[in-house]
Amino acid sequence: MRNILLIEPNYKNKYPPIGLMKIATYHRMLGDKVKFFKGDLKDLIIDQLYNECLKKLSRIDSSIQWQQKAYFIKLFIKTGKQEHIDKIVLKKSEYQELVKECLLDFSVNYRKKKYLETPKWDRIYVTTLFTFYWKITVETIHFVKRLVKDPKQMYIGGVLASLLHDELYQETGIKPNQGLLDKPGILDKGNKIIIDNLPLDYSILDEIEYEYPTKSAYFTFMTKGCTRKCAFCSVPILEPTYKPKIETYDKFQEIKQMYGDQQNLLLMDNNVLASPNFPEIIEEIKQMGFTKGATFIEPNQLEIAIKNLKKKHNDVAYVHRSYRLLHEMLDRLKGEPKQLFYNILDNYELIKFETTTKENLLLAYNEVKDIYEKHRNKAPKNRYVDFNQGTDARYVTDDLMRLMSEIPIRPLRLAFDYIGIKKQYISAVELAAKYGIKELSNYILYNFQDKPEDLYNRLQINIELCLRLNINIFSFPMKYIPLFGEEAKHREFTGKHWNKKFIRAIQSILNVTKGIVAPATKSTTATSFFHKAFGNDLNEFFELLYMPEAYIVYRSVFENDLGYTAIWKDEFNNLLNAEEKDEAKKIIEANDFSVIEEITTNQRIKHFLRHYQIQRGNIDQEDRKYKKLKKQYDKLIKDDQFIDLTCFFSFLYLRSSWSIFPLWI
Repeated sequence: MRNILLIEPNYKNKYPPIGLMKIATYHRMLGDKVKFFKGDLKDLIIDQLYNECLKKLSRIDSSIQWQQKAYFIKLFIKTGKQEHIDKIVLKKSEYQELVKECLLDFSVNYRKKKYLETPKWDRIYVTTLFTFYWKITVETIHFVKRLVKDPKQMYIGGVLASLLHDELYQETGIKPNQGLLDKPGILDKGNKIIIDNLPLDYSILDEIEYEYPTKSAYFTFMTKGCTRKCAFCSVPILEPTYKPKIETYDKFQEIKQMYGDQQNLLLMDNNVLASPNFPEIIEEIKQMGFTKGATFIEPNQLEIAIKNLKKKHNDVAYVHRSYRLLHEMLDRLKGEPKQLFYNILDNYELIKFETTTKENLLLAYNEVKDIYEKHRNKAPKNRYVDFNQGTDARYVTDDLMRLMSEIPIRPLRLAFDYIGIKKQYISAVELAAKYGIKELSNYILYNFQDKPEDLYNRLQINIELCLRLNINIFSFPMKYIPLFGEEAKHREFTGKHWNKKFIRAIQSILNVTKGIVAPATKSTTATSFFHKAFGNDLNEFFELLYMPEAYIVYRSVFENDLGYTAIWKDEFNNLLNAEEKDEAKKIIEANDFSVIEEITTNQRIKHFLRHYQIQRGNIDQEDRKYKKLKKQYDKLIKDDQFIDLTCFFSFLYLRSSWSIFPLWI
């Protein structure tokens, strides 16, 4: 039996690591011990040393429940401070000195990194995601590669590893795996299991504190790859061969049996409409229980967790899950049932996680199961299907849209990557409306070969379609980042028709809306919201792109409360002559206002650029500092005289007491 460690770097992401979930299934099939970790890597070491320390402390003095002191034991291992050891060692214990010696050994082990001398893991896998997560990914690999017994048993895979293969090898000394694990023997020679065909191990998600936003869903594929070779897309590299149908139904049944039924179906296909098997795919989705109008009643999750504890399928995960489910129910209950439920948990020492054991969970279950079943949520919920990676409007036909309308698809995601597919895109949306698909979403690529006006026009098309067809389209502008080279490693790339200020302005707008451009309805408020955000026409849109960032984000404050926006607009349009305006625009487009004195000698331009030295921050109108700064900046902005702009401006790093959305309304 091998000790296997699965690592996802500690970046924020919406979906769980499907590749690692398949690898977990693979190694459990081989009888290996598997651990998944995502978080602060120092905590990985602390947890490892704590578990070893706990075993040793129990051998020294088994009369003490050392797990009740987990918090202080971990803290002492991490810091070695005497104040923590005083809260661990009981003076009445006759083994005080042995306990202190044990704790000190583990603390020294951690602080002097002696654990590196005896690596625990037989194999480590690190998954990778977006290339702009380069820094945290490389740091993660450097940290964990010292924890594996044999460096040859260090595996790196995923998106970044496939796209920046050579760079990652040069940086870390570990040769990454490129592409899919879709052939036998890739990880273990002679093994005939194809890992990419395996069902996901959902249990590993309960081993970590991080919660993925997408819950209760089947994650799978019906197809693989894409028939197109778009220059901005990584799919032809990651999945070079288009597979028009993937066997899914059997894996679906395995997951359902092991982990319980899931509410939604999230399909990760990159171009499902290109498949000649699409009618078959729709029928299979229906067989899975995702018919139009289908509802879902959540199964008894505690029953499933206990069942898997009895099967010894990932005890760590199911102890965590059982504990969480019990306490969620305790919070839900009221009156006498709540007291009875609490008493049972207390009797089996399940009130605190530190004292929770698998054995006591199994014993307590016999007493709580009827209460749990009676009071758990059995309300039916609608089921939805989501082709999450988007569908290709150029493949949409009347027949294909009719088929999609037979399943509870919500939202229908249609890509609108460039203005050149306007005709096909509008046709696809019209067909969706024809067949009663009212909730749509789309990805709108920008910062590639497009121009800023292309972004505005595509968003405006969606507004017009919403109004004309009485549907909802949620738009998600997606900034292009190169797939290769140094520019792929961060988010600073600027397309040839864009500039730093325009990019920053779009991001400022999207930060306020959480990245979403909301649909328009026939109410005046909804349509005016879009135009307030992006402008009533292209002229206003470009005016917004040149507007100071603070004025964009805190629109209401600078327009209504301070009146600075009107002053800026007047000066932008009237103060400068044509030559001065061109010079000012070039400075603004560079989006660096830290050394204005060195950028221009023109006093009129310097005077105008004072607006850009107000830094974006949080505002509290009731804060005394806000009122003081308002007075200061009233003098700065409203002063018509040329002033010395070499002084330091540090506007508004103050507390916020309002939500951001109302600032535009």
